[in-house]
Amino acid sequence: MTPKDTCELYCFDEVKVQRVQNSLMRQDISGMANMFKALADETRMKVAFALCQEDELCVCDVANIIGSTLATASHHLRTLKKMNLVKYRKEGKLVFYSMDDDHVRQLIKLASAHRQEMMTVEH
Repeated sequence: MTPKDTCELYCFDEVKVQRVQNSLMRQDISGMANMFKALADETRMKVAFALCQEDELCVCDVANIIGSTLATASHHLRTLKKMNLVKYRKEGKLVFYSMDDDHVRQLIKLASAHRQEMMTVEH
């Protein structure tokens, strides 16, 4: 018989529960989840990772880096832009994208470092 992974009590530490619930109510959990949803797509993660490697990249360079068409790269960049994860600037007919802020860059670098560690452990 396997032990149950549920609690027999309704609430063990009511003070902690109340404190975390109050903190949770002040957060935009939906927005946070949407940010991770945007990055959960493999192509968008490639785009975001590429933008973490350089200060900014032209759409055509992003397409070459990820091995896609311009239309596909543009689509994913627009999605990341709508989520406020990247920003862009125009220079004539060229459009250059960059990470919108350092927080997202840090998340992607942390995810990469964590995955590298896990790959080492798995082998």
